[in-house]
Amino acid sequence: MAAEALGGSGQDSVAVLDQARGDTDVRVVEAVATAYGELRFAPAVPWLIGIAAGDGDRAAREAAVAALGAIGDDAARDTLLTLVGSAPPQVRRRAVVALTVFDGPEVEAAVRSAASDRNPSVREAAEMIVGRHPTN
Repeated sequence: MAAEALGGSGQDSVAVLDQARGDTDVRVVEAVATAYGELRFAPAVPWLIGIAAGDGDRAAREAAVAALGAIGDDAARDTLLTLVGSAPPQVRRRAVVALTVFDGPEVEAAVRSAASDRNPSVREAAEMIVGRHPTN
């Protein structure tokens, strides 16, 4: 998709991405979220949080969560912590991985809790992170 290609083309593509994010096609929204993450474009964090925390398309939510992790802005931390415990499994798994860029006892607690998640893919992601934690 064009939006995904723009993600690799640098900051000059931001204006195009900003326009495309209002598209009604969820595949475009997913691609824009991915591109923002590739650009590590922090001004998109509020929009990405809205997509991630919304009840829209699962793939778009996953892409937004992954982008939030790539950007690593502290403004996303609370949303990611919430998603680890309450989102659909694919989004929970992505949130676990996205949290690895953050530090703090609440992050560690969320990842450890996810290691007991009812979904095997969420558990596996969390177990891989817990297993490489320096205090283990």
